[in-house]
Amino acid sequence: MFNHYMEVARRSPGSELTRIAGRRVFRAIRNVLGPEDSGVEPRIHPTLAAWSDEQVHAAVSAVSSCWCNIRQREGTLEALRALPGACRRALERAEAAAGRTFNVFGTEVRFGESGAIDWSWDPLSGERYPLQPISRLQVIREGMDPKYPWALGRLDQLLALGQGYWVEEETARRERYAAQFVAQVSDFLDSNPAGRGIQWACTMEVALRAANLAQALYMFADASAVREPAFLRRALGALEQHAHFVEHHLEDHWLVPNNHLISDYVGLLVVGALYPALPGARSQVTRALHGLQRQMELQVHPDGVSFEGSVPYHRLSLELFTLAYVVAHGCGLALGTRFAHRLRRMFEVSRDYCSERGLAPQIGDNDSGRVFPLCDRPSLEHGYLPLLGAVLFGDAELKAQGAELPDEAAWLLGEHGHQCFSRLRGRAKPRSFSSPGSGLHVLRGAGAVLTVSAGPVGQRGLGGHSHNDRLSFELHLAGHPVIVDPGTATYTRDPALRNAFRSTAAHNTLEVDGHEQSPLRATRLFSLPDHGGCEVRSFEPGPRTERLVARHRGYAALPAPVQVERTFVLHKDERVLSVMDALEGKGRHDLVLRLHLPDEQVRLRPVTPEERQRAAHVGVPPDSIGPVAAELGPEGALRAVVLFSHPLRPDTAPARYSPGYGEVRNCRVVLGSVETEVPIRLGMWVLFH
Repeated sequence: MFNHYMEVARRSPGSELTRIAGRRVFRAIRNVLGPEDSGVEPRIHPTLAAWSDEQVHAAVSAVSSCWCNIRQREGTLEALRALPGACRRALERAEAAAGRTFNVFGTEVRFGESGAIDWSWDPLSGERYPLQPISRLQVIREGMDPKYPWALGRLDQLLALGQGYWVEEETARRERYAAQFVAQVSDFLDSNPAGRGIQWACTMEVALRAANLAQALYMFADASAVREPAFLRRALGALEQHAHFVEHHLEDHWLVPNNHLISDYVGLLVVGALYPALPGARSQVTRALHGLQRQMELQVHPDGVSFEGSVPYHRLSLELFTLAYVVAHGCGLALGTRFAHRLRRMFEVSRDYCSERGLAPQIGDNDSGRVFPLCDRPSLEHGYLPLLGAVLFGDAELKAQGAELPDEAAWLLGEHGHQCFSRLRGRAKPRSFSSPGSGLHVLRGAGAVLTVSAGPVGQRGLGGHSHNDRLSFELHLAGHPVIVDPGTATYTRDPALRNAFRSTAAHNTLEVDGHEQSPLRATRLFSLPDHGGCEVRSFEPGPRTERLVARHRGYAALPAPVQVERTFVLHKDERVLSVMDALEGKGRHDLVLRLHLPDEQVRLRPVTPEERQRAAHVGVPPDSIGPVAAELGPEGALRAVVLFSHPLRPDTAPARYSPGYGEVRNCRVVLGSVETEVPIRLGMWVLFH
């Protein structure tokens, strides 16, 4: 472990390590002097208690141009009415929230409209976290997952209720949504005293909950049930309390701060910017602005790719930074041109990795995390991101021809956003790109989107959300995922399952002698030492072919070391993907090449002469192709046919696929295996239509 941290230290800026060390010393001293949650006041701040009713009411109507202000309602409704189904979708979300029905990572949880929400409950295990002080609370418990109660505790449903309140025209129904808002906020505050229980065990969750409550409170600012001074004082006191907690528990003491720290700053910014009269708001906003500017530089590569080593976490970071940008702009605050420039680059990256159907490749961890709970979407649907960026920056290069304004943009940017989007002539042309710093590479053409993981692990070598996926890839054809990364499934509930989905065998790469590219340990579920030494040798996009060559040294520690170099060539005219592995070393080794599928639609059958001839068009000698091919996709509607080189022996086996956190379904994996001497060259060819 010491060697691992030394390697991370080598990769980290010296000033940042000094800063982290200082924070750790501060935390240690504070914990000696008192419990970690001692900075939390369970009562309303004296300043708030002294406010008149007029001051309390003014506090929730001071910012006139932020998206969530009730004064923006009519403009937002104009934008929503122009989108087919947008108002209906908002009302459906509001009805579910009013009925206290929640979809938690694919599991439906119902409490009933008048039932108490069990905020400490993990619905899969049936167990509850105790209301202990967080300094004594055991968050990681065998068979339990804190992410499930956290999903309820973020209070996303408050924004859904606000959406219903804005869209609904009938007074009684609007009042019902407002009453549910008051009831659910009050229930949460009654059930989760500050500094106690699972809902206070993670600063990121506290910060995002505060941001949701702060925005939703503005959406209900003219509702009679919400304007009751006693409730407003309590809600404002909760916001001050949350901000105070976040400020005193910033997640900036980790060896490599990540999306948690961004979330902390976003929470401080949203609360402080929307409620500037709250105690400490001004200094918290200043701290948040500076922190977000710095983390944009540290956590996003200059080319716009997140440093997390995960495409789903790129989405999470992008939504976090975007929310900060939107709220800051609406409140007359500036994050600077450097921040805006890199934010725009993040949107460009989302444009370039999405398939024609807006689906993202699942590289690295996927916890289905989002910050904009304004529209229900499948976990891997990222196509709304570049469209949101198109409106935010007035950039036609981010808008595809014929694209429709996403619901998120209508809510966040209103009528002005809709008008801007309508004026833009869609010129988006997703491009191939190579990002050596992040290890993310995309080759595109002829309806194929090939995404390759080849580079250092994420979080500057810590590997937090990276997998053993060096030289692995995803392939989408005509917008459909055909060869996939199996995903994540879970984090701490089942360490063995967590590591199984992180393993080399769970990815579309070459496994040698059953070894992992980097060691996996049950006690370090968010760490992955960068033993692979992966690097890109060449990246050559072009009009007819796209080529990527990369290698890794993940098997250098074997008794007979092996180095793997993989060459991807996308032949656009012939519609053939070639994936060839060159193994350097010596000795005899067991080799397994895997292709994970999103379903069970695969059949093995003899290679046809026509397929051999088609492969010959891209320079493959017919006699180098083995006798067995794999058909991918439904019978009669094939997605692709895979040919394997001699001496690989193709077979299929049961496997598991997790397209979103907590969701696991049965699928198949295609295996090509052989025991042979090294050096050797072997590979496969994917023929598609």
